[in-house]
Amino acid sequence: MQLWRNIARQRWAKVAVGVAAAEFLRFVETTSRFTFEPADIYKRVAADQPIILALWHGQHFLAPVAQKAGLRAKVLVSRHHDGEINALAAERLGVGTIRGSGNHGGSFVHKGGVAAFQAMLDALADGYSVALSADVPKVARVAGLGIIKLGQASGRPIYGAAFATNRRVVLDNWDRTTINLPFSRGCGVAAEPLSIPAAADAEELEAYRRLLEDRLTAATRRAYEVVDRPHRGV
Repeated sequence: MQLWRNIARQRWAKVAVGVAAAEFLRFVETTSRFTFEPADIYKRVAADQPIILALWHGQHFLAPVAQKAGLRAKVLVSRHHDGEINALAAERLGVGTIRGSGNHGGSFVHKGGVAAFQAMLDALADGYSVALSADVPKVARVAGLGIIKLGQASGRPIYGAAFATNRRVVLDNWDRTTINLPFSRGCGVAAEPLSIPAAADAEELEAYRRLLEDRLTAATRRAYEVVDRPHRGV
């Protein structure tokens, strides 16, 4: 067991796993048929660029392959050693990375949160969209204030989005990590975007947090409804 842990920490092993993960996701995309709601979502996003893309943790693996050519994006990736694999996979798929994670309670003082928050603001100012999980760390499906404050500070709209496939493996962990499988029927759903006023007070920010949580939950439910309904051959 210790031998495998030592191997997993090696740079070459992380690169190998990251490349394999990226190519697996590419294979899922090319062998699956995806629909999107609303149907003109890419047109809407292009008009609003750059945006903040909010995803539930563990449901985010298809986000990089859903990126259209010409839409520049970066994703927030944890500084944890597993995060390096995620970063390598994202970069192979043409998505830039920002390393670090904020305190989603709003203080941004832990795990490089201050630097990551500033890096996301800089990326948005430079025209890059930014994707990150909305959950409070280790509390699945509960949105934190961090992403709301990012929207407030940057002035950019927040799109809650969900991606699902009918063929998948769901892990028994805190965020119910979902591994999407090839040859699937897939769906991407985007919620109505949120724009956070610069002058919003604490009570208003909390209301926007709850609204994002509700919209992201509804988008996720809808994506799974679409892919899991009986297939009618259309």
